[in-house]
Amino acid sequence: MPQTKPTLVLACLLISGIITANAQSQKIVADKIVTVVGDRIILYSDLKNAVADAMRLNDGKISRDALCDVTEQALISKVLMLQAEKDSLMVADEEVEAALDQRIRYFAKTLGGIEALEKYAGKTIYQLKDDSRPVIREHQLAANMQRKILSPVRITPAEVKAFFENMPHDDLPFLESSLEIGLINIYPKLSPELEAYTVNELNNYKRQAESKTIGFEQLALRFSERCGDDSKDGGLQYVLSRNEQGTEVRFLSAVFKMQNGQISLPVKTAAGYYIVQLLQKNGDEAIVRHIFRRVPGSEKEIGFAKKRMDSIKAVLYAGKIAFPQAARRFDESKNAKNGEFFLVNDRGEPSVTVDQLDKETAIALSQTSLGNYSTPFVAKDEEERTVVRMIYLQSRTQPHILNLKDDYDRIAEAALNEKRSKVMNRWIREKMLTYAIEVDPEIAALCRNLPVKVQRAGF
Repeated sequence: MPQTKPTLVLACLLISGIITANAQSQKIVADKIVTVVGDRIILYSDLKNAVADAMRLNDGKISRDALCDVTEQALISKVLMLQAEKDSLMVADEEVEAALDQRIRYFAKTLGGIEALEKYAGKTIYQLKDDSRPVIREHQLAANMQRKILSPVRITPAEVKAFFENMPHDDLPFLESSLEIGLINIYPKLSPELEAYTVNELNNYKRQAESKTIGFEQLALRFSERCGDDSKDGGLQYVLSRNEQGTEVRFLSAVFKMQNGQISLPVKTAAGYYIVQLLQKNGDEAIVRHIFRRVPGSEKEIGFAKKRMDSIKAVLYAGKIAFPQAARRFDESKNAKNGEFFLVNDRGEPSVTVDQLDKETAIALSQTSLGNYSTPFVAKDEEERTVVRMIYLQSRTQPHILNLKDDYDRIAEAALNEKRSKVMNRWIREKMLTYAIEVDPEIAALCRNLPVKVQRAGF
């Protein structure tokens, strides 16, 4: 299938807005204004540092036209942002903070932690956030404007058919068998003995760290288990917000009750137990490390969960309940709370291929026929918790060449993306003409395909 390339706001590309280093150690060139869009300026040093940061984060692998790409996206972002202000579009402070936290975490993880990020940038994490907040707000405004432009774009069946017919039919992709797989997950109850053992281990780590027998960081690196988001690896510092979504209240409460340097008592969450070291607190934000341990599943409790799943399976086969109702009633996973009982692909569709399955689910699938339920088996969820699972194979397509009958939704998505790309590009070409845009002659000479008409001989 041909790949469409919509013109999008690359908010993460201009990463100098997040991690541009201090002028003494990292600036590549002296500042000069290279473009002016309306009353907004873009500095040459920002563009060059964005390219350098991208190279740093991608092991030196960037496009030879990276400077021109960054310049083009900066121009587009400024125009979108200015138009958003004209149209009175708003960005909530919460949106800005969430986007800022997400990117800070990404760069901290990439560079090796908060300390490494602060050293690289030459600023504290709080200075970085303060300096970056206006840039993030601009990017969020630009993204909101882009959504406003593209939200009315729709695709008709006739357009989907025309899109498919224009594809080179000698080069249509071969698609693997796709599967609709429903899940029911039951978590074995925690063994009181193993739960107490886990708590005692964490209390022991706390005592060792507080007595300075060994540092908390070393303990975390040796003993902390991963839990879901790798950007919160316990051995690394990370920023935690008091209002952070997806973080349990009891965990946040434990952190923000402490004073700098303190280590919490073990905190129980759905995933397992934590102890947290508070390194620094600043209002509604804190820099922390943690040690996380899961409570091991006991064979006895796993056996009980399997027996319960066997009972559910028997009720399903007896026709007393349909799969959606059974999943809604019995599935204990986070996804079930949102009404999601089928595995989904990257596009959010309930259609997956075998290579997207974990080992345990793939083995169960190989032993399950179409329209039937698997034998209950033990697996790991996305947070690596032990779960007893049963799958339901609702449908399976045969491997085939891409075609309109079997793959309409996939083709329609590609056609819609292409249409959105054309709409966005047309909007940019037309809107650029309505703004006073000035470009430094060196950049204009280097990047001859910039989407601007007004260029100035010099600044």
